[in-house]
Amino acid sequence: MEIIIKNNPVELGKAAGSLAAQIIQDVIKSKGEATIILATGTSQFETLQQLTSEDIDWSKVTMFHLDEYIGLPKTSPASFRRYLEERFIQKVGPLKEIHLINGEVEPAEECRRLNNIIRLITVDVALVGIGENGHLGFNDPPADFETEEPFIIVDLDEKCRQQQFGEGWFQSIDEVPRKAITMSVNQIMKSGQIICSVPERRKAMAVRDCFDNTVSNLFPASILQHHANCVCFLDRDSSALLYSNSII
Repeated sequence: MEIIIKNNPVELGKAAGSLAAQIIQDVIKSKGEATIILATGTSQFETLQQLTSEDIDWSKVTMFHLDEYIGLPKTSPASFRRYLEERFIQKVGPLKEIHLINGEVEPAEECRRLNNIIRLITVDVALVGIGENGHLGFNDPPADFETEEPFIIVDLDEKCRQQQFGEGWFQSIDEVPRKAITMSVNQIMKSGQIICSVPERRKAMAVRDCFDNTVSNLFPASILQHHANCVCFLDRDSSALLYSNSII
């Protein structure tokens, strides 16, 4: 894992989005097509903005997304499907394939549907973030580091739910769902390359816990330390508590 620290979220997002674009372009050139995983949330705003501005033949790209609430309608401002449609899909034109998680159908069946698809595919690059509780996707601590199921049903812990409310996606904490479908830790780690974007001071403790400690399911994103082709982009604030940091 490589850590790159930028001055602010805008510089972070531009660097992460540009690297993602370069990887996608290179994979298309070598394989003829590429498969990507996209995350959502405020940490991905600048990264996705940069990525959608890049010159990529999106008709050769298959997209999966990382997680979705169970029972939340797509019309909700907090829906991750809506987020990706507005901030990515509508901006890049037709993709080869789009595999969004439908949280409004029977969850176990939706996991089976997605699992049957992704098991046949090699993911080239995953864009991810880290939660305030150190989660990767919605794999809250203690995360399941053992399951080989690609998509799983999870309970959201209170710190995770508080983060979603605090970011302004919901009017009250009571509105935040308690369950979600998420890509599992092992499935994320199967990606050929991972780009992790983590801006803002409120993530500083999670960044420290995940990157200054040994790998533990109590700090789920710490598993990224074991990925040979992971680049984590931080800013001055999110990296503030790291044992050693320098601006690049």
